Amino acid sequence: MQFLNMFFFDIYPYIAGAVFLIGSWLRYDYGQYTWRAASSQMLDRKGMNLASNLFHIGILGIFVGHFFGMLTPHWMYEAWLPIEVKQKMAMFAGGASGVLCLIGGVLLLKRRLFSPRVRATTTGADILILSLLVIQCALGLLTIPFSAQHMDGSEMMKLVGWAQSVVTFHGGASQHLDGVAFIFRLHLV
Repeated sequence: MQFLNMFFFDIYPYIAGAVFLIGSWLRYDYGQYTWRAASSQMLDRKGMNLASNLFHIGILGIFVGHFFGMLTPHWMYEAWLPIEVKQKMAMFAGGASGVLCLIGGVLLLKRRLFSPRVRATTTGADILILSLLVIQCALGLLTIPFSAQHMDGSEMMKLVGWAQSVVTFHGGASQHLDGVAFIFRLHLV
């Protein structure tokens, strides 16, 4: 179990980051004209605007919340923003953004799977990526009840410590996750 913990939370984040950066660089250098997102909007407009807007507004809120919430050092806001208030803000704003993203993602996935014209142009990768995003969003929303059990911010600060250790290349990041609920670990992977 210790090996899996070390692999998923100390090593895997760097593997994923390297694959993302190197893969994007190679794809740009060697196949930049194949880098596209096939639009299906012309094939079936029904519900597209609502689903797309919900998904994108939600995902932007989630990105900004995670970026600033997890990577801003505690000393920068502790004088004017108590950790308990920060946790409540994260739960409400993150929950609202997560619900928007989940509803939009499910509607987009439903459209990809059940609209015959859209389905004809949909690749397996389209369905896989959208499914993974919807599952990840659902896992994030499932962490909220567990966060509510620790309103003192202790659980959140463990997760923040892990994220900051990974981003700043400090070894032993997985030690920050000792005692953290399994749902948080699942969401991180």
